[in-house]
Amino acid sequence: MGVALQARISPLRNVCQRKVLKTNSKGVKTECVFTDGTTIVVSNFLASFIRAGDDLLFPLELEAADSSTEIYIRNTYPGVKRRDLFQTRIGYASQPRKDKRNNLFVSAEVLNPRLGISAIYLPSEALRDHFYVGNRHRAWDRQPSLYELLRVNRNASPAELRLAFKLRTLELRTAQAPRNNLAALERAFNILARPELRACYDALLGDPASPMLFPYGGFGSLLAAGNISRDGSTFYVSRIQSFLPEQETKHFRAPLRKVAFYNDHAIYRDSRRKLEVPFDQLLLPLLWDSSWNQWKHLLGAKIAVKATFVQSGKYQHRAGAWHLAQWETAVPSRIEVALPSNIAEQIADARKIHHRFGQFAEVLDLIRARIDSAPVERADLQRLCAGLGMPGDFDVALITWKPDYDAFYYKQLCKRSRSLYLFRSEYIFDLERGVVIETPELGHATYVFAKPESMPAFLADYAGITKEDILTNRSNVAERLGYLGRVVHGANPRGWLKKIKAHVGETPDFAQL
Repeated sequence: MGVALQARISPLRNVCQRKVLKTNSKGVKTECVFTDGTTIVVSNFLASFIRAGDDLLFPLELEAADSSTEIYIRNTYPGVKRRDLFQTRIGYASQPRKDKRNNLFVSAEVLNPRLGISAIYLPSEALRDHFYVGNRHRAWDRQPSLYELLRVNRNASPAELRLAFKLRTLELRTAQAPRNNLAALERAFNILARPELRACYDALLGDPASPMLFPYGGFGSLLAAGNISRDGSTFYVSRIQSFLPEQETKHFRAPLRKVAFYNDHAIYRDSRRKLEVPFDQLLLPLLWDSSWNQWKHLLGAKIAVKATFVQSGKYQHRAGAWHLAQWETAVPSRIEVALPSNIAEQIADARKIHHRFGQFAEVLDLIRARIDSAPVERADLQRLCAGLGMPGDFDVALITWKPDYDAFYYKQLCKRSRSLYLFRSEYIFDLERGVVIETPELGHATYVFAKPESMPAFLADYAGITKEDILTNRSNVAERLGYLGRVVHGANPRGWLKKIKAHVGETPDFAQL
């Protein structure tokens, strides 16, 4: 390896420096043979950039390299106009900013750097020519627009973009088009289907020098051509050769109550799993609009989602320090949704309940005042509602139901209870072998008590104490009520149910767990 390169990124421990003698094809891999007789195996794609005489810098004891292996390829031939190449895993890519020469760039951090390079400098032109074009082998001024690739106008809605993507994909596959054409079509859709990336691209159409976002914020394996800085800590990219995002396919059921609805798109966010899924009217065909946000908490339906997720992130300033908030975002082109067979019925019921909340607001205020002072059985409240003119099919349990509550817990307790009492913001379930108190709101644990000799006496005693009294056993109240413990909802509802059954002496049904 040349003295200049050694001075910039050496000496480093546990790092090999080797000169390439030749490369040998090994089917899906390529063997690099060095002048000292040692070898490593690399991908055929990476090998296409390696020439005899190149110097390679890579971690010690490396025998086979994949797309995430950190490798520096140095061109040592004088007079040959070929940049060095650097392959590595990157983390967060910053928002666009200007350097000292007023040029726009994005910086990306190198994850677990082994070769001394800790940062990647990506000019806006390199991002533009890799992520925001249909043909990576053409100059920007000769590029067809991404809208032209999809055959839509610039005012196309998210649903129209998806329909165009599906139709064009079908046409290209029927015509047995090259894989690059299909990849370009998918790239176009994934840029235009994300509002922030579409806005970035639209600005680019007006000014090719506009600041460019790194799609989804980085996180993946990067192979780029460029040069290293004098101190060996930064790699300045001239061209991106490939980028493979970290991705994972997930299957899950998403509650519609957690979807934020807008007029032309919707977004599901799960703060616990750190997931985000965008929807359009074609992908989620329910004819929704922003008014759904008023009553979606009454909707217990869940949709089945299968999607490919990539890592994304953004730095947030909290408590005087910057913190990286990482999420997994679904790639728009690789999302599938299945709706429950009775979804139309569930939507109609939720709309009706919401309408009745407004229609009978004064009656409901009376009910809330009643249960705020003492526990009242649901059957008695139903009769009270009917006497005040409310329809008999209205479920009074919905009065205290919070939008983020998972109906699974309520349904499991309901089918085991002999009676249900409403008290303040809680449900009190009278089970055959115990009493369970549940708050229909995210973040609350379930409290379990032994079966009391007298349910009226238990309710009267419970109405005069707090949860803190129970947890600290103030005045022996926990012993007096027969407190057995609290069960946190957690990430596994089936695990919660198993613990509830154990507390109340119910034999677990292992087929359901």
